[in-house]
Amino acid sequence: MPLVTFSHPDHKARTVYATAGSHIETVLKIAKANKIPINFDCQDGECGTCLVKVSSLDKKARMGGPPTEKERNLLKQLGKLTDEDISRILVDDIPPPWRLACQMIVRDEDILVEY
Repeated sequence: MPLVTFSHPDHKARTVYATAGSHIETVLKIAKANKIPINFDCQDGECGTCLVKVSSLDKKARMGGPPTEKERNLLKQLGKLTDEDISRILVDDIPPPWRLACQMIVRDEDILVEY
């Protein structure tokens, strides 16, 4: 089971277990289940309120499942992705550090989520 560490300047860091490969366990669902106060609004990848920065604690290049087209487009609108980033994501399967918590599915790796 992967560990997800949630970090925020105003809150104590918390580490929780996630179910790897569940295909329904988003970072936001994990946060809500553990009473971690990530901001959110639509929960559908359309508003960008739940924007988080994700990094691997396993020193792996991958961080969660790949972003969907909807998520990529919103991250581009928010200025967190460029066309070059999107090409790299599609070709190399390397997710970007900026993600939407409501869309990101946790893989079998330990990650740090900054919100």
